[in-house]
Amino acid sequence: MAAGRILVLLCLSVLLGFSSGCAALASAGTDFNGLTEEQLQETFRDYDASFVLLDKSSGKFLRLRPAACDKRLSPCSTFKIFNSLAGLDTAVVRNENHTFVWDGTKYDISDWNRDQTLQSAVSNSVVWYFQRVASLVGEERMKKFIDKVGYGNRDISGGITKFWLGDSLKISANEQVLFLSRLLDDDLPFSPRSTAIVRGMLRLDQTANGTLYGKTGSHQIAGKDVLGWFVGYVVRPGKVYVFASNIQAADRAYGKKARQLTESILRAVSIL
Repeated sequence: MAAGRILVLLCLSVLLGFSSGCAALASAGTDFNGLTEEQLQETFRDYDASFVLLDKSSGKFLRLRPAACDKRLSPCSTFKIFNSLAGLDTAVVRNENHTFVWDGTKYDISDWNRDQTLQSAVSNSVVWYFQRVASLVGEERMKKFIDKVGYGNRDISGGITKFWLGDSLKISANEQVLFLSRLLDDDLPFSPRSTAIVRGMLRLDQTANGTLYGKTGSHQIAGKDVLGWFVGYVVRPGKVYVFASNIQAADRAYGKKARQLTESILRAVSIL
């Protein structure tokens, strides 16, 4: 589905409810059947959160706290999806096995303290690897890609190694879903080879119902986990669902928690 068509399908919503177009889902026999506003509220009760779920076959959306779904926040490590595409298209990295050598800097996350491939850097969310990718892509080319895609607020003024890390670049949950939907449709200004490689690297889990693809992201302030993202999609026979969730709190809001909560919702409606 082209981006323009998806944008037309975005529907106005009331607080903590379905959009007018999405309200019909309960009577349309879709996999959103049975999921109530109360369940969504209960799942995210400890957080200031937003959640967006798109059924690509119908083009309809389900949202928690629709106003919050338009609020732009730092993408954090979910930007590794975009960074990978930019790196591949500029040949900064050749493929998912492209290795950067660890420079010996000790990090608190032990998995970072070794050489990394593009795949391992995505899987382990290795910041230093993608800082190197962004530096080699360079500000000029990165800005052109950001502008062509229309990614969030398009602001990389925070610096080429940190603009996505709690800095100048911001994106909303709605925009994350639209970006991923375009990734699935090869409707981004990157080569089909690059988008295919990136889609493959996002695979996380296989269940009886479908295959889960996604990426987490987290942001800390003064040692406190204040923002967590989980974005991705589920592929099932004849169906694709795209989602984005973010959680905010004074502490204990991080990507792994956002993933846990999101997966609980996807399982509740038998998508995953």
